[in-house]
Amino acid sequence: MPLPSQVRIIDVGPRDGLQNEKQPVPAATKIELVRRLQDAGLKEIEVTSYVSPKWVPQMADNHEVMAGITRQAGVRYSVLTPNLKGWEAAALDRPDEIVVFGAASEAFSQKNINCSIAESIERFAPVVAAAKAAGVAVRGAMSCTVGCPYEGDIAPERVAYLAGLMKGIGVERVDVADTIGVGTPTKVQRAIEAAAQHFGIDQISGHFHDTYGQALANTLAALELGVWNFQSSIAGLGGCPYAKGATGNVATEDLVFMLNGMGIATGIDLDRLVDAGAYISDFLGRKPNSRTAVALINKREG
Repeated sequence: MPLPSQVRIIDVGPRDGLQNEKQPVPAATKIELVRRLQDAGLKEIEVTSYVSPKWVPQMADNHEVMAGITRQAGVRYSVLTPNLKGWEAAALDRPDEIVVFGAASEAFSQKNINCSIAESIERFAPVVAAAKAAGVAVRGAMSCTVGCPYEGDIAPERVAYLAGLMKGIGVERVDVADTIGVGTPTKVQRAIEAAAQHFGIDQISGHFHDTYGQALANTLAALELGVWNFQSSIAGLGGCPYAKGATGNVATEDLVFMLNGMGIATGIDLDRLVDAGAYISDFLGRKPNSRTAVALINKREG
């Protein structure tokens, strides 16, 4: 199969990237980050989540952030909603898309949300129904699709099972996520093929962490199957709190640099993207977790 001629990137940095940061990030900083991302050309941005501030205090300012962003035509703003209460709070802020989630690992599901995979999807059914009734799109995040910190390798059949459950409640597209970054190209392709039993390739996105340096290789493996939607995080923000040593999402800067070099269009200005990553990294007091960003910044300064 020929590689896609274009790729759509969902930057999850403002939500998935920042939620694990211990130091508080003010709403104004998050709003500015979203502005810089959309000015760089991002057409999809995962902005915040509507979870209990007791569990994720970093996202307690969700209403303020959503009210403060300047929406651009053609940009989709998504939010994570863990339950019906979360949806009701999110609905007040008019997101373009909500994200519900499930794990392909029973152990991961039990240890982290205290229910089975099937039970977790049943909980999301009314959330999906309410969102769709309001004209809001629904995406399903499928975690641990190739590996789990508790179970180890995950069989493709488990991914197909989860994808089928999500399709059954009305989820419109899904993310195949290597949550702890243990995936390799063949394993990732098998997980994508499993998801494709229930969703078209246009409704599948790749979400890869770079714990073992495999995220870009896994992206190429997904491209070879025709996947053209991917998630990444500005400056490589984020990580998995459930697996010691697991690093963040693949950096958006690294992903765009690779795609540019392959002649695959993204519509993203790499220089502006690097500036956005430098902005949030400077606030956090560290360098961007992106070799591309560091190299281009050094080149500018040198």
